[in-house]
Order: sequence, then C-alpha cells, then structure tokens
Amino acid sequence: MIRKLMGCIRENKKHTILTPLFMLGEVGLECTIPMITARLINYIQDSGGALDMSVVLRYGGFLVLMAMCSMSCGILSGWFAASASAGFARNLRHDLFAKVQSFSFANIDKFSTASLVTRLTTDVTNVQNAFMMIIRIAVRSPLMLIFAVIMSIRMGGPIALVFLLVIPILGFGLFFIAKKAMPLFKAVFKKYDRLNNSVQENVKGMRVVKSFVREDYEKQKFATASEDVRNDFTKVEKLLAINNPLMLFAIYICMILIPLFSAKVIVSSGGSTMQVGDLASLITYAMQILMSLMMLSMIFVMITISGEAARRIVEVLDTEATLTNPAQPVTQVANGSIDFENVSFKYNPDAAAYALADVNLHIPAGATVGILGGTGSSKTTLIQLISRLYDVSEGCVKVGGVDVRDYDMEALRNQVAVVLQKNVLFSGTIAENLRWGNPNATDEELVQACKQAQADSFITAHPEGYNRFIEQGGANVSGGQKQRLCIARALLKKPKILILDDSTSAVDTQTDALIRKAFREELPEITKLIIAQRVASVQDADLILVMDNGRVAAQGTHEELLDSNEIYREVYTSQTKGGEDDA
Repeated sequence: MIRKLMGCIRENKKHTILTPLFMLGEVGLECTIPMITARLINYIQDSGGALDMSVVLRYGGFLVLMAMCSMSCGILSGWFAASASAGFARNLRHDLFAKVQSFSFANIDKFSTASLVTRLTTDVTNVQNAFMMIIRIAVRSPLMLIFAVIMSIRMGGPIALVFLLVIPILGFGLFFIAKKAMPLFKAVFKKYDRLNNSVQENVKGMRVVKSFVREDYEKQKFATASEDVRNDFTKVEKLLAINNPLMLFAIYICMILIPLFSAKVIVSSGGSTMQVGDLASLITYAMQILMSLMMLSMIFVMITISGEAARRIVEVLDTEATLTNPAQPVTQVANGSIDFENVSFKYNPDAAAYALADVNLHIPAGATVGILGGTGSSKTTLIQLISRLYDVSEGCVKVGGVDVRDYDMEALRNQVAVVLQKNVLFSGTIAENLRWGNPNATDEELVQACKQAQADSFITAHPEGYNRFIEQGGANVSGGQKQRLCIARALLKKPKILILDDSTSAVDTQTDALIRKAFREELPEITKLIIAQRVASVQDADLILVMDNGRVAAQGTHEELLDSNEIYREVYTSQTKGGEDDA
C-alpha cells in the first residue's frame, strides 16, 4: 500500500526530500540552544561579581543567530512540506480519477458512486494531511526525541532516567487507543459512503422528491445516516480525548521529579556535579522530549485515521479493469455488420441464471433493427455487448466480421454511438454539448445533425440558438428536447452503428416518425438498432427482435411477426386496436 501511494509523489520528490533535511537543521539548532544557554547561565554563576559583558554579548549574539537559523529552517521546511503534500494529493486524485475512467461497467458496479466520490475527496484529504505530517512532524518528533534524550543524559546524567518512568505509560495508552479506534474508523468511512449516497440521490431526484411530497422522509433518512456517523465519531473522539490528558500527566510528572532530583544533586555536590544552568537546560530538554512524544501521539492518531482512507484509495488503484485491449488490437472497423454467435451472458460469474442465453443473430451493415420486449427482458444488456461495455460469458459478438474482444476499445466505441435511455447533458451551451460527439465538428455539421434528429427547429426558435446555455443535467429543456439533442450528438460521431436505447420515448409520434424517416433516407449506410416500447417506432424496420426473459423469442419483419408471434401480435393489438375494441 505504501509503495503504491509513494508512486504518486513523482515530480514532488525534491520538495519531499528537502522538507526533512531542513527539519533536521531546525531540530539540531533547537537542541543546541539549551546547551549554549546552560553555559551562559553557568558562566554568570561562576563569574561572581567579575562579569565580562563581552562574553555575555558573544553568547547572546550566537543564541540569536541560532534562533534565526532555526526559524528559517522551520519556515522552509513548512513551505516545502505544503508544496509536496499538495502536489502529492493532486497526483493521487489524478490517478484515482484516471483509474475510474478505465473501469468497465462491471468494475463500476463493484463501487457505488457515493463511495468513489468519498474516496476522491475525504479520503484523499486525510491521506494528504498524513503525508504532510509524515515528512515534517514525523521527522521532527523522533529526531527531537533522540537529540533531546542524548543531550539530557549529557547534561543531567542519571536524572534523565526519569523519562523511563513515563514512556511505558504513554506507550500503553497509545496502544489501547489504536486497538479501540481502528475498527470504529472503518465503520465511520462506510457510513460516510451511505451519507454521501443519501445526499447524491436526493439532489439528483429532487423533482421526484418534491412531486411526491417526500421531503420529510428524505430529511429523516439523511438524519438517520448523519446520526450514525455522529455516534461513531463520538466514540472515536472519546477515545482520542484520552491522549491529551495522558500526555499532560507525563509532563507534570517530569516537571515535578526532574527539579526535585536536580536540586538535591546541586545542593549535595555544591555545584560540582551539576549546576543551575544544567538544571535549566535539563528542564528545557524534558519539555522537548515530552512535546515530541505528544506530537508523535498526534501523528499516530492521524495515521490511524488516514490508514483506513489509504486502504480504500489503494483498493481502487489496485482494481484491474475487467476489460482490456488485446496485445495486437484491430484499429479499423470495416462496416456496421453485427453477429451474435451462441451468446450467453451474466453480470456476475457466480449468478445462477444468465441475463442473456443462446442468442444467435446476423445483422447486415446498414440494416435497421427494432428491438421490443417487456421490462427485464434484457434489451439493454443485448446492445451493451456490441460496444463491449461488458464481455460475453459464452460465445462471441462480432462487429464488421471481427470479434469485439479483438478490437482496440476506443476504435470500436468510436464507431458505435449509443443514445442511452437515461440521457445526460452537461452544463454549457448546446453547441458545446453537441461537440461531445465530435470536438472538431463544424457549425454546418451541427445544424445537419440537429435537422436529422428534429432538434434544429426548437434550437433556432430560441433567441440564443446554438449558444443557448444548458443547465446541469439539461434541467432547462424538456425530456423530448433532451432526447433529440442526445441523438444529434451521437450522429456527429458519424458512426457505423447507431443504437437508440428507448431514446424517443419522450417525443411525440409525429417527431418520432420524422426522425426515422431522416435515418432511412439520409443515413442508409449506418446500422441502426432501435429499442422501443411503441410498435410504431420499429414496424418499418428491416428486422424486428422480440426479447423475452433474456432470449430472442422471435425475429422477422412486422408482417412476419404479426402472423407468427403471439407476443408481438398482442403488443401491436393493445397499442393500435385496443381503443377501437373498447368503443
């Protein structure tokens, strides 16, 4: 895990190394200052009335110089630490986001959206803070502890053994805190995911929440998730609260025992074994030692918190994409022909039943294929295999006569344009949204694609035209307008295969017919797959597939299916003649 995270330091190595080096200089100077101060005090004590001020000034000037150098080292160390940690966090977020972008749908199914957002934000921030403490405070504290202990033994001799009394107490306390806190931190992060999920669902579904007057229910749902996080954090904070009193107890013990023993040694030896200056420096070193231990405990707490965050981050980084390019991928798609050969598929290898079973199809290039079926009949699953959003469990899917697993995925997906059932528009102008399909599309190409998708009329009716701003998620356009814009965006890719996954459900029948007419007359070379609920949307297709329970129950033209398939006949009758029969 540490090796994986260290790989995100990259260009920040220089600042990462300079931070502890300057911290070493600061610690060395801080530990030398009490010794020089002790010599100055001893000199004043020994001089009696014959005090040479030049010596005092020399000592004072040297102490001021050391203090300024120590301050400079501390400032530079902090500056480099801030730069290194911010750069490290940037690289970590970049690697996480890039990893998520490489995931297949199967990988994304493993992690919830809310969990990925938490890992990219809260978890990265925790690891960033821990990284900054490790390269700065975690270097300073051990160095200060070691130097101060050495100097205190040198200045105080056996009296420094007082520290051996408090270190076991602190060690036991920290071990107890860690043992109890770590499981709670794991639980907290999981509950954070649920909390973020509640927020995300509520914000995305705000219109549904308000239309069903479920605000109170959503408030209660959020309050419950928030209360769970609060309870666990309260338990953790109560444990961590033990740390500070424990450290203060150790400090007070040392502050009592060191002056007590030192005073006895000074009085009994008449200043020959130990002097007042040595006592003053020993007290300073005692404070440095105890403050170092306190900072180590803070680091310990931070690492305890960030340890679980780091594990969650590395879990994403270590997850291998289930779909990868072959060693020598095919980069050109010859045509839009599609073949399913003995295809079976299930989302989970351990699932008992297949989502698709025994599918055999041949769709020639340029054909128009309609796909009908009830909810859960695996219509969307079928078309997801064409652009290799999932890999088949058995058999193979071919596009242009080549198994989709042999293609370079980017090359394949550039030739398969999919308009999803859930249309997504991004904040920006209509033109910017359309150019997602083709960043280099000219204005003329935008207009042509929008005319084919029957979107140009409502776009030009607005004063701003193609420069009209679209709110996030397309909130300021209707469902039908959003669908037509998404169809136009897909057409700009100039694909060999166009898939409409129930993408005209929100448009009226006349507009639907005009879109199909434009496809038939202006895009004869593109293979078109249209998933629809209305028979009218597919009845003029070259081939119609009837899906039922993960299988192709029937295939043929409109007339053939009316004669041979009961499911299709029932759907057609209910949609076209049901009203007449009732009358």
